[in-house]
Amino acid sequence: MTVFSATSPRSSRTGAKTRRGAHLVPLALTGAFAAGAVALVAYLLWPTWSTGGADTPDKLPVSVGGTLFNLPIPAIRMKIQRHSGPQERIDLDFLYPSLEAPNGPRHVTADTVDTAMQPIDRIFLSIAAHHDALAPEQRTATIYPRYLELSATAPDDGLTMRAFRSDTPYGSEDLYSASSPALTARCTRDAATPGMCLSERRVGAADLTFRFPRSWLSQWRDVADAMDRLTAQLRGPHS
Repeated sequence: MTVFSATSPRSSRTGAKTRRGAHLVPLALTGAFAAGAVALVAYLLWPTWSTGGADTPDKLPVSVGGTLFNLPIPAIRMKIQRHSGPQERIDLDFLYPSLEAPNGPRHVTADTVDTAMQPIDRIFLSIAAHHDALAPEQRTATIYPRYLELSATAPDDGLTMRAFRSDTPYGSEDLYSASSPALTARCTRDAATPGMCLSERRVGAADLTFRFPRSWLSQWRDVADAMDRLTAQLRGPHS
């Protein structure tokens, strides 16, 4: 006897679709949950600072070597360093003599390439953890004298200059010093490019290295005062 199934082809297809739909529901729910989790993590990790807006902070608390600094966001030169928390090193620049954070980098275009060597109007600052390296004051007192010429120039407006010997690692540089206000700067000499000076000081567990044009030493008291003011402005709460 031939037995015919009571299930029609149409009902079989409908049942198969229902089963496939039942399997897709958990997959869809899993996908939605994963997408929601990713969105939540992205929201929580997304930086909350910005460089503008009345309700956003204009400074970042940054710890370098365990020493806290409050740094203006526009003054931080590298975007990758524009975040709060501990950092090994951070690089900044400030307009001189106002000491304001710059609005942006100076760009060279095809129209200005011939005049790109313009006077520098910024003082540069690097803050780095010193890891118990020799302090700048000790280096000036114990290391530099080994490489300096014996003679020194007579103080010019209170500023003394001694040249490094040509057969030393600092052979193309001069050392400037003054006591009131205190200033020590190691400067390259003018050549194809203008000479630059660096002046270092230690603050807590960090060393601050200022860089500025040698020509500014004609007003060295103003430069020393600018470095003192920047150091005080950038310090976070401390005892």
